[in-house]
Amino acid sequence: MRCVIARFPFELTKSGVLDSMKGVKPEEVVGESVIIGRRTYPVKQVGQVITRQDRRDFSADEVLRAMTKLGFTCRGLPRTAAPTRALDPFQHASALLGIPVAV
Repeated sequence: MRCVIARFPFELTKSGVLDSMKGVKPEEVVGESVIIGRRTYPVKQVGQVITRQDRRDFSADEVLRAMTKLGFTCRGLPRTAAPTRALDPFQHASALLGIPVAV
């Protein structure tokens, strides 16, 4: 499949990506990720390995689009839960006793 990453055209295949990532130890995932084989890699690490370019030269979205078109499972940024309001001491004590508290 032909795709453009960082304004450069690449001919990528699923087997080619699998071969490129073979033996590469995944870094810690803190953002978008791609599952290749049985391992989960950060998108920027995958982009760097398959394009041999610096990570600053391309966006994560470019690599995500290419990997999705090739059939790899991609995950976006993890959603964070809405911040909860802290309980005052009375509400905290009531919760510990198992009495429902109106929040």
